Amino acid sequence: MTKKILLILSVSLLFFCMLGIALLVFNPFNFNLVNLRKPREQRQTRIVIPQEIEGNNRDSGTAAERTAYEDSINVKTALEDGEIMISLLTQDFDGDPAEEQILAYRNLLEIDSPIYITYIDYDEPDRTYKRIWSAPTAAARPGTISLFTQDLIGDRSVSVLLTGMNGAGEHTMTIFRKNGRPQPNSAPDDSSDTGQPFTRIAELRIDGSISVQETERPQAYQLGMSRGQSFTIAAYGHDFESDNILDQVEIIYAYNPASGLYEQQKITRIPGSQIEQRRLRELLSGAPGVFESFINDLWYYVSPQGTVDNRQYIFFDPAKKELIFFGDETQQIFIWQNSSPTRYGLYISSQNISVSTLRRFLDIELESLDSIRVKVFEDVRLKIGVNASWDGSYRRAGTIEKQLPSTAGPVNSYIDALYDSSLGKIRFFKDGVYELNSGGTVKKGRYAFLLISGQEILEFRPDHGSSLSPDRTQAIPAENSPASTREIYQVEASPPGEDGGEARKTLSLSRVRLGAMGIQSLHEPVISLTAAEG
Repeated sequence: MTKKILLILSVSLLFFCMLGIALLVFNPFNFNLVNLRKPREQRQTRIVIPQEIEGNNRDSGTAAERTAYEDSINVKTALEDGEIMISLLTQDFDGDPAEEQILAYRNLLEIDSPIYITYIDYDEPDRTYKRIWSAPTAAARPGTISLFTQDLIGDRSVSVLLTGMNGAGEHTMTIFRKNGRPQPNSAPDDSSDTGQPFTRIAELRIDGSISVQETERPQAYQLGMSRGQSFTIAAYGHDFESDNILDQVEIIYAYNPASGLYEQQKITRIPGSQIEQRRLRELLSGAPGVFESFINDLWYYVSPQGTVDNRQYIFFDPAKKELIFFGDETQQIFIWQNSSPTRYGLYISSQNISVSTLRRFLDIELESLDSIRVKVFEDVRLKIGVNASWDGSYRRAGTIEKQLPSTAGPVNSYIDALYDSSLGKIRFFKDGVYELNSGGTVKKGRYAFLLISGQEILEFRPDHGSSLSPDRTQAIPAENSPASTREIYQVEASPPGEDGGEARKTLSLSRVRLGAMGIQSLHEPVISLTAAEG
């Protein structure tokens, strides 16, 4: 009997154990006896700091977009020892699913190494990217390089253009045309019989500037129904047959389908301004900082008709390394990255402070001592919708203000008025005589209001033994010439009264000096005059 009871208890215990295991397996729950004995830990909130995504689109939304962007700025194959990347283009050059790359690089192991470009394509058998072709260019200074593609010929072939400066300070442009794939049973193409993916069709060097002259192509070209006109290339350089440093020649290069090259088409001589040659050589000497200091100012655009447009200007700030462009009611700020002296001025490469993929290159030439000629080369890989054309002549803002019509009315040499001032009472008579009554002492002399370079000037010629300025109250010896006692002030005045009288209610006099450099302030305290009743 006892054995039977023990057997039943053993079976029951085994049954309940199996039931408990089954419950734990199919219906688990968190239960920890140890945690019941320990006080609950206070967990601190974890602060998640978002990691900055390198690149220019770090504020864009999806991970796919960021991945695509990072893929477009990374070289798809390893560089050799000593090679450093300068610029990179990622696009489809041959119509297959995989994108190709054009890389501009420099080899630090070579003395006076030129800038090379290389073509990187996807190798289907090896399933990896390889460098297919490389070639040197005429450029040598990395900070001046601009690399882009364009259909120069008008037949929808891709041309790779690399512009920049060489070691001699010349502007260069090297152009390679993408060769097409030969079709079966077709005549050989003069641009594809080399067996290389690209053919060099132009390599230009000149001590001035080089630019592509784009022309509008018909709608049939835009729709893919016909060819377009080939673009020409304009190069500007020194006229060696002229004694004037600023005289230039314009050389036009046009594409010759027979040779497959850009060839010289015509030469035009362009006379420059006649400027004092010594000052001109100082500005164009190429010494560091000389031309940068010259353009350190606000410059207004001058239209081809010679009119000033103060709604479009460029401000050069070498100290802060900034360029400010204002046009079409839009202000753009660019970082001044690099500048190189040229024969006629300065070549500047810059980068937009907000959109780092937008680069702008400026070729600045001296036109006169108060005007410059600017040619701007945009990075064509990105358009931001600003339609202002920055090419053209610009005049210094200070000079512009002097040439603008003065809104002030005519200035009479003599007036009849009495003023209170910190020096005392000053009485102006109609005959050109003034009296200064200061503490019972009366000083007399002659005066005249003048207009010089658009600025109103007041000249005092005190009698011997008197002076107007408080720091010159001592008597002047009689043997001194009258010119030595002359005192000149720049006038800031309130407009005349409504009754049409010439007397102004207030005058502010700032001591200045007249000389070859124009009106120069002496930085002395301003003398304020207030109209008083006589």
